Amino acid sequence: MNRTQALNRWFTADNNPVQVFGTVVAVTVGALAVRPVGTSGTGLAVLCLLVVVSLLLCTRLVPEGTFPPRVQFAVLCAWAVGAAALMSLETSGASALFGYFVTGHAGYRLAARRALPFAAATSALCAGALLVPWGGHNTSWIVGAFTGVSVLVGISNRAHTEALRSARAAAEQAELAARAEARAERLAERARIARDVHDVLAHSLAGVNMQLEVTDALLESGDIDRARQAAQRAQSLVRSGLTEVQRTVGDLREDALPLVETLRSLLASASDAGTLTVDGPQRELPVRLAQVIVRCAQEALTNAHKYAPGAPVRMRLEYAEQPAGATVFEVVNSAPPEGSRPLAGAGSGMGLVGMRERLDLVGGTVAAGPIVDGDDAGGWQVRVVIPG
Repeated sequence: MNRTQALNRWFTADNNPVQVFGTVVAVTVGALAVRPVGTSGTGLAVLCLLVVVSLLLCTRLVPEGTFPPRVQFAVLCAWAVGAAALMSLETSGASALFGYFVTGHAGYRLAARRALPFAAATSALCAGALLVPWGGHNTSWIVGAFTGVSVLVGISNRAHTEALRSARAAAEQAELAARAEARAERLAERARIARDVHDVLAHSLAGVNMQLEVTDALLESGDIDRARQAAQRAQSLVRSGLTEVQRTVGDLREDALPLVETLRSLLASASDAGTLTVDGPQRELPVRLAQVIVRCAQEALTNAHKYAPGAPVRMRLEYAEQPAGATVFEVVNSAPPEGSRPLAGAGSGMGLVGMRERLDLVGGTVAAGPIVDGDDAGGWQVRVVIPG
């Protein structure tokens, strides 16, 4: 333990500068007021008792918990006996100060159920010592009888100190909780950014990969013109992917997000046979909700590219009437046309998981699964519901 740590341990909540000052004043007053007469007999006894009681008074500066409970109680008992003996021998009456300090310190260091009986015993001891005609003292026994009153001051100080400790502990716990909450928010933000990056890249790269495979197939069949068109479409997807990355950065800054225009742009870059339907009175959604819908659209279009290339894709955005205020978003792709080449194994498998995690954060739900009947049988449907 270095010097700084030792000082910090010494100046604790129960050993503050005020307490140090009080101890120094008490010892100084006792040394100046209690004047032993001679260096033999009663004078020597008074001098020895003054030194011993002053040393015991200085134990107030020892941090709490340093002494075992039994040793602490023995020190208090020796202090009380010494104070009573000194009061009975010296003539100035100033030694009563040591009796008041011992009961006050007992109230601070001992539990109330032990401090109160100790104070009563000390009062009786000091009063009895003053009633005995030793040393020629002229102090009234009433002074000794009231030494136990200061135990109430000690108990009050202990309650105040414990309240300060509790407040300090609560503040430390609150600080730790705030740090943990801030860390959790940072981790949640990192997870959100990771999902955004995944959605953008998965959507763009899957589309580019599909067009390149189409280009390869057309080159093998000798259809140069259509192969060139597929390559140009791949270039267009790369450009739109860069635009999406820029938009993602803007979204992370919580800028306004034009939802319908963004969905139309996504659909136009993903499919020639795509349609978007908007039902209900349009309203501006919070940026966070709009981001969730855009990411879900990207994931659904990516899945349509992978498993049903060339199939028509329909989007529907519904603004439910108030007061419910829910927002419903659907993406439906038909069964893959004959001759299409699904991109098996192209995905990471994390798209739908990320979609569910994103919707959980806003209290929404998602249902995704194959279509088993109707005109779109064999296709796939994604339905997202976000409460208002």
